[in-house]
Amino acid sequence: MTPPRATDLLAWYDRHRRTLPWRAGAGERPDPYRVWASEIMLQQTTVTAVKPYYERFMARFPTVKALAEAPSEEVMQAWAGLGYYSRARNLHACAKAVMESHRGRFPDTEDGLRALPGIGAYTAGAVAAIAFDRPAAAVDGNVERVMSRLFAIEDELPGARPLIRERVLALLPRERPGDFAQALMDLGATICTPRNPACGLCPWREPCEARIAGTQESFPRKAPKKAGVTRYGAAFVLARQDGAILLRTRPAKGLLGGMAEVPTSEWRPDYELEGAAQDAPLPLRWQRLPVPVRHVFTHFPLELSVLVGRVAAGTAAPAGMRFTAQAQLGEEPLPSLMLKVVEAGLAALTPPPSAP
Repeated sequence: MTPPRATDLLAWYDRHRRTLPWRAGAGERPDPYRVWASEIMLQQTTVTAVKPYYERFMARFPTVKALAEAPSEEVMQAWAGLGYYSRARNLHACAKAVMESHRGRFPDTEDGLRALPGIGAYTAGAVAAIAFDRPAAAVDGNVERVMSRLFAIEDELPGARPLIRERVLALLPRERPGDFAQALMDLGATICTPRNPACGLCPWREPCEARIAGTQESFPRKAPKKAGVTRYGAAFVLARQDGAILLRTRPAKGLLGGMAEVPTSEWRPDYELEGAAQDAPLPLRWQRLPVPVRHVFTHFPLELSVLVGRVAAGTAAPAGMRFTAQAQLGEEPLPSLMLKVVEAGLAALTPPPSAP
């Protein structure tokens, strides 16, 4: 059996490389800022989902300097909808560190990159390889799948990652390590897919041990996930007569940190809706909607009962909160969960059109 060769993968990549908004064209020099920003966005998110966010983000913050100087609220608002909001906080902190400690230039080594806020082993390897052509291993989910099939790695993830990294480094060519990193990602994304891989089109079909055994779709091996316990809570959509909605900002640290939300109770497995009134931002007659808003986080599902209410136009916001006009809600960093809550609340608060 012929061992896998980097040259075969690179030849395939030269013919089939994807065109991506953050990827430099053949012969062009990559922009480290764009490479880094895209890698942070792509964590836990698909290319299809990231593309429109990335393009809007780059239009708003075209350089690392522009990002570093932007208010945190503006950065969080631009990120809203991408999820995993600690990434946005780390992105902003990293941009500031690049400006303050590196004169606006990203370090060009894995060690230098890992010293920056929010950059772990994968991102450091990806940026070092793609942006600076360093011989670094960038092992994402696509690469894990390709390598575990190529070598029929029986170890379960995440424990198999050190071995997979070793395999990548053993194949890494001295020439074009950046293209090799991107080629591995493209191979996993377009050919070596989780279901129905197109093995007949793969440049490594001959040496692939899983293909030979006919067990491609059983790799990578993964430890079974533990189901999270559902949490419950109450969310309060309060509208003034002038249409403004009561919002507040979540604490900087923790789940959805720094994002905007309508006031909510704690989210607990044992939350009792009968006591929701004591968690309300103002004492008034709240109307509970019959259908809760459901959302699934990485570690647990959440079910929020939505309660709606109205107050007079001149009502002042409670301490630490603010009223935002409905026309300005798009400028608030509302995560997708809160967008669903606000949409449900506003639908209930909007009177139906009068009959002609």
